[in-house]
Amino acid sequence: MKRMFSLLLCLAAIGAAAQDNRIPLRKLQMAEVAISRLYVDTVDENRLVENAIIEMLAQLDPHSTYTNAEETKAMNQPLQGGFEGIGIQFQMIEDTLLVIQPVSGGPSEKAGILAGDRITTVNDSAIAGVKMGTDEIMRRLKGPKGTKVNLGVVRRGMDGLLHFTVRRDKIPIHSLDAAYMLEPHTGYIRINRFAMTTGDEFRQALKDLRRQGMRDLVLDLQGNGGGFLNAAIDVANEFLRQRDLIVYTEGRSARHSEFLARGSGTFQKGRLVVLADEFSASASEIVTGAIQDWDRGVVVGRRTFGKGLVQRPIDLPDGSMIRLTVARYYTPAGRCIQKPYSEEKGDGMLEQYGMDLTNRLKHGELMHADSIHFPDSLKYQTLRLHRTVYGGGGIMPDFFVPIDTTRYTDYHRQLSAKGVIIRSTTGYIEQHRQALKKRYKDFEAFDRKFEIDDSFMANVRALADKEGIAFDQEQYDRSLPLIKVQLKALIARDLWDMNEYFRVMNTADPVVGQALRVLNEGAYEKVITQGKD
Repeated sequence: MKRMFSLLLCLAAIGAAAQDNRIPLRKLQMAEVAISRLYVDTVDENRLVENAIIEMLAQLDPHSTYTNAEETKAMNQPLQGGFEGIGIQFQMIEDTLLVIQPVSGGPSEKAGILAGDRITTVNDSAIAGVKMGTDEIMRRLKGPKGTKVNLGVVRRGMDGLLHFTVRRDKIPIHSLDAAYMLEPHTGYIRINRFAMTTGDEFRQALKDLRRQGMRDLVLDLQGNGGGFLNAAIDVANEFLRQRDLIVYTEGRSARHSEFLARGSGTFQKGRLVVLADEFSASASEIVTGAIQDWDRGVVVGRRTFGKGLVQRPIDLPDGSMIRLTVARYYTPAGRCIQKPYSEEKGDGMLEQYGMDLTNRLKHGELMHADSIHFPDSLKYQTLRLHRTVYGGGGIMPDFFVPIDTTRYTDYHRQLSAKGVIIRSTTGYIEQHRQALKKRYKDFEAFDRKFEIDDSFMANVRALADKEGIAFDQEQYDRSLPLIKVQLKALIARDLWDMNEYFRVMNTADPVVGQALRVLNEGAYEKVITQGKD
């Protein structure tokens, strides 16, 4: 009887606690009902609730977020690997849509749209010269697979308006920017984000490069902001042995979860260099950390962003979404990827978090490796060679490359910000596309022979003057090599694709240059074969 009495007391206490736990929810519901029914003026209930959700999430961490239905749909498209539309790369030039390239095999190419065409009408409605925003133009061009859209096109050398009917289709969005041979036995792959298609794209690129004689690989994750965890697991799996831990997660309510390599990877042998910088985040850091912790390769560049919070998407009835942080990512050696964030909440936390990269620059971290200091508590050991690596947020590289500030000037920044560089190339391509294609039969010939000459730069300067950019001789001379590389790369992109763009740009990338030195001058073997300590 005494035991039964104790049990009843215990159950009563649990019930009371449960009631207490529901008080905050009841308060929130009562406040919303009171406002919607009793407030003196009409209120937008949906907006009230959205604002309440946003404010609650702002008290948690920098990565717990809310997106409305439209934002959620737009956010998911790049990661899902495609969208439905007409299949063109375009640039807005003076209120007119200029076709840079139709997607190979896409609906526009099949309909006869050519690079250099200017689309001026969509379904008989003018989109040129009417100050229409890019988002509105894209909305008119996109549409369900199988539907038709009528385009009016102005083509250089042709009189009048040309009319095309394009049947919309699924347009692939590739997550690999480039895959080519840097040197006779060294391949290069650049991943711009981790999407649903990344694993398949990456395996195909590896297969193609191995056919060309690749023995070593430079994997470029610079500027890669992350994406799907499964895509990161797929990529890391290509390098690691069976049952090697890739990453694990832990949270207050989320159970400890481990993600292991399947052992089916096609590049488990061969030297590997990962390129990373302060904009490499999340899934990029998972891949980089796993490779470093298992001594499978070396990391070249600068400390990564430090985004290691796991968000669980929670779909809401109206198509909106909460992405709620439920756990943290840890590398195989136990390093927490997430960098610290301020104890302040709301806007103060977000402001401090957003200032992190600026503070890194002020403290000298992006310029000098010896400006980075870690306490002993943040030292970890790699799992095979027992080298010292560091936690505390982000992945520290094995070979530091300072950010290159010598070529970047205010004059160059204004050229970029006001679109002078890209507009100079699109105008040039529009006038000389056929002549360039005839002169340079392939990219290799273009890369060897094409140069940005003085007359081209005179046109750049004239356009800069037109935009009100004050000329500065000293800054111009400093930035000139970079400007010429960018111009040549953009022309290569417009004549071919992104692969050729990076083939040009990488000739001037100090991080890529350091990766090749690490492979060619014995530094790789010193780290991976012997360890540094």
